[in-house]
Amino acid sequence: MPQYPNRQFLDFEKPIKDVYEQIEDTRKLAEKNPKIDYTATIEQLENSIIEIRKEITTHLTPWQRVQLSRHPDRPYTLKYIEKMCTHFVELHGDRNFKDDKAMVGGFAQLDGETIMIIGQQKGINTKARQLRNFGMANPEGYRKALRLMKLAEKFNKPVVCLIDTPGAYPGLEAEERGQGEAIARNIYEMIRLKVPVIIVIIGEGASGGALGIGVGDRVLMMENTWYTVISPESCSSILWRSWDKKETAAEQLRLTATDMKGFGLVDEIVHEPLGGAHWDYADAANILKSYILKNLKEIEKISPEQRTIDRIEKYGKMGFWEELPAEETNA
Repeated sequence: MPQYPNRQFLDFEKPIKDVYEQIEDTRKLAEKNPKIDYTATIEQLENSIIEIRKEITTHLTPWQRVQLSRHPDRPYTLKYIEKMCTHFVELHGDRNFKDDKAMVGGFAQLDGETIMIIGQQKGINTKARQLRNFGMANPEGYRKALRLMKLAEKFNKPVVCLIDTPGAYPGLEAEERGQGEAIARNIYEMIRLKVPVIIVIIGEGASGGALGIGVGDRVLMMENTWYTVISPESCSSILWRSWDKKETAAEQLRLTATDMKGFGLVDEIVHEPLGGAHWDYADAANILKSYILKNLKEIEKISPEQRTIDRIEKYGKMGFWEELPAEETNA
């Protein structure tokens, strides 16, 4: 976990930053005055950080949760794999066009059980972000993901997908290579997979970019993430012709984990360390790992045929609609 002063702070995390600066100033004083013991003062300040993190987490707005999901220090897919799994072997390429760096996946061991783990990967610095295309996969990324899922099915290994994307790449070349078809194919094939499939939204979950690896027996959502058809900024620009209403859009989209759980679109909310997953990578990964293992044990008890039926029913019931009486429709 990065330490201050390399740590980056969001606007609403400023009270934490202020205390960190006080700790740094106190440590400098301790170096200048070795005869004075500042240990108690530093401990008190460190304890106050925990309280502030707790206070901030308790009163987050939907827009602030969106900001936390994009926090530059937040762990990405490869970090969760590193902290949760052992013996990870990354597999590359879609065997058709190229290897999409925005989508990663491979076999790994989770608490001794072999799984196929797949997810979108954002970069940790400017160069890496460009390499990973900011977590926005091209068609070959979704085709690679499907290839790995089919490989897992061949060897009867469960699939775990970690979603963290602002959306599928919207470029002209992506559309020319069949972006829409690749995502639709993944949705169709994931419904029919004979192995257990667990989906986890670990950051941003936007539109078809998320759905391309987002169909499973259980859908988990970390508490400081979002999941919806469009980002608040894009929604604001469409409705109000400006990004200035992004906070209002975030509220109206009902995109938080609590909202999604209430709508029945996700099955469980995964709790995060105080202040967000970016404060403690190991703790965040251990919490997520426990949720995945628990759900895997439950799903593995169900027959493959029944799992397919359950998925179809699960996704078929999503959404809200109202049917008009026959006489009104014929009027």
